[in-house]
Amino acid sequence: MSVMANLLTTFVAIVIGILIYHFRARIWGVVQRFDARNRARIEEEERDRGDNLAHFRHTLKLAEEQVEQVSEIRYSDSRTATPLIAYVFEGQRFGSRERAEEARTDKVRAKARGFYMELPLALTSRDDDRLH
Repeated sequence: MSVMANLLTTFVAIVIGILIYHFRARIWGVVQRFDARNRARIEEEERDRGDNLAHFRHTLKLAEEQVEQVSEIRYSDSRTATPLIAYVFEGQRFGSRERAEEARTDKVRAKARGFYMELPLALTSRDDDRLH
């Protein structure tokens, strides 16, 4: 290598070092958050090993991730022009957040129930023909 290439490599290494030093607090924060999530996941897995209902909890959690959230919209009443708030779930408007969340919860439960309805068929179609 030439002297110029060595200087350029050294310069790049120093700039990278300076950038890492400058952003060390952000980098360390990201690493700590990752570590905290990882530790929480491991603790949850250890708790779930002895819990017979853990599978149901995980199924509900997965179904909840697949269902959209309730959103809040603001609009003005066409007759009185007063500002109103409505809560929307799957394109349907609700007058209160509680009713919209109730509809969402029903949808999550139906999705989880559907998983358990399909489970026996999925288990019997496995190669080893066992149900457990």
